[in-house]
Amino acid sequence: MAAEFIKLYEENPDPRRIKEIVQILKDGGVIIYPTDTIYGLGCDLTNRKAIDKLCWVKGIKPGKINLSFICEDMSHISDYVKNLPTPTFKLMKKNLPGAFTFILPANSNVPKIVNANKKTVGIRIPDNKIPIEIVRALGNPLISTSIKDEDEYVEYPTDPEEIYESFKNLVDVVIDGDYGKNIPSTVVDCTTQPFELVRQGLGEIVY
Repeated sequence: MAAEFIKLYEENPDPRRIKEIVQILKDGGVIIYPTDTIYGLGCDLTNRKAIDKLCWVKGIKPGKINLSFICEDMSHISDYVKNLPTPTFKLMKKNLPGAFTFILPANSNVPKIVNANKKTVGIRIPDNKIPIEIVRALGNPLISTSIKDEDEYVEYPTDPEEIYESFKNLVDVVIDGDYGKNIPSTVVDCTTQPFELVRQGLGEIVY
């Protein structure tokens, strides 16, 4: 069955449609959704069946997935991170919500999620109400990964209708949140001192 194509407006996402999306996630569904950078592929991180499906869509083994979580706010983070030193907390507080992925030391909850010996986890709090409202209604973070285009010139697809055509038989929902950007998040490794800029993306880090 083809995926649902759901239009949501970033300024005011329809709570009824959010509720519908959350139910699909709880049932093990995989969704494509907008962020403040590129479109993401996500599922409920507490649902093993969903993680397996996400890995199948992505074409990777569950143990090989580079984990990135979409969180509602900073309070979610301590559930999955070993410790958050004051300098790291301050850096994240200055830059979130925003176009950043912060790599942090994973605690034992993360390996349980994916049956893998993961030492780190990427944390995102995007500056976009659509994924934030989904996570808030779901009650826990989304596992998130980027979608990529087969086109050698366009690495990240931006048109939700084209995304739908490419993924409608692979996922359960594609959310149309208007055109996305084609620059990914800036990645900052906070497991080292000083912090290491792993990838310069859309976000300009403020120290």
